[in-house]
Amino acid sequence: MKRAVFLLLVLPFLVAGCTRPAPSRDDTVGLLDKALWTVETFKKRPETAMETFRRALEDAQGVAIFPGLIKAGFFLGAEGGNGVMLARNADGTWGYPGFYSLGAASIGFQFGGQVSEVILVLRSRGAVEALVEHQGKLGAGVELAAGTVGAGLEAAVTSNLGADILVFSQAAGLYGGASLEGAVLAKRVDMNEAHYGKGATPRAIVLEGKFTSPAADDLRAALAAP
Repeated sequence: MKRAVFLLLVLPFLVAGCTRPAPSRDDTVGLLDKALWTVETFKKRPETAMETFRRALEDAQGVAIFPGLIKAGFFLGAEGGNGVMLARNADGTWGYPGFYSLGAASIGFQFGGQVSEVILVLRSRGAVEALVEHQGKLGAGVELAAGTVGAGLEAAVTSNLGADILVFSQAAGLYGGASLEGAVLAKRVDMNEAHYGKGATPRAIVLEGKFTSPAADDLRAALAAP
């Protein structure tokens, strides 16, 4: 029953790309600009949670940035949105982004609406490869840590610093509930090909470095900046 409810809540976010007009390259460039804004905003925030974010980013093997996850709920909650994933190269530089969607659902008392900026810090190469190769549920094969800090700011601070993925989120709006534990990550084949061209798979982009894009260079520089 819970699985059925989960799919009913999450699938609309993940299949929305099939019901909308095909994304254009301008759409993907706009998403990169929003991801850049999210990274720069998180780095500038003074809270302890964001200091943890800056330290975690220094040693990160990858990041997944979702600049506009939309939450909605009335007793049953759901959230979803598009974003990008990047991996660190062997020489320490950041590679180019693959495009993904993230959808999550929760069961319990929920009420309200919210737009969240979320960054997943991938702390091991294994976590990066698991998400690129297999997609699917977070928390299945990689350990997820998330906690809550005041002022609508969520972060993995001390709850589980040995986790594979640390979750940092800044939200606008009022909402109670919904965790990314069990969230579903899905490859956006249409967005990857709209941005890079035919044959641009997440593996070829993120792990193998076979595609490049000047439109992503500002984002890569922001991630590398102290």
